[in-house]
Amino acid sequence: METLDKFDIAILQELQNDGRLTNAELAQRVGLSAAPCWRRVRALEEAGFITGYRAEINREKIGLGVFAFVRLDADRNSGEVTRTMENAIRGIPEVISCHYISGSGTFELQVVSRDLNHFSQFAREVLLNLPNVKDLHTSFSLGEVKSGSALPLSHLLDRSTSSAPSQKS
Repeated sequence: METLDKFDIAILQELQNDGRLTNAELAQRVGLSAAPCWRRVRALEEAGFITGYRAEINREKIGLGVFAFVRLDADRNSGEVTRTMENAIRGIPEVISCHYISGSGTFELQVVSRDLNHFSQFAREVLLNLPNVKDLHTSFSLGEVKSGSALPLSHLLDRSTSSAPSQKS
């Protein structure tokens, strides 16, 4: 599966909006019958366009009221040292996202915690003790303006309609 058509894009959009749709509901929403819709979903999964399904949980409802952005500065940036640091970060549940960044710093983390006291303890005992950490800089979220992981897909529609052969009625 190299290219996506309008049905594939519609399937991706609908599943981003509601990953709990039944195949019948999804098929109806995208204008396909159930069997072809199911085959397309399986093909999208196998091709790696769909990488999984999960529930979005309200972090505040489960007692994780602090959301922090943490920039970690590495002491040295060599391949093996960086891989060791990456592997250590992957194993920390409080780190919900990590990016290797350009500019100032080495990694940008998104970290959740119960409260400021727990975050402070976590930063001192865990983050500062990661291999090769030189320094860390933290900013706290004061309020969430937009959240969610749905990706924009309109650029795929532009590409699929511009590359699709014209169809005669």
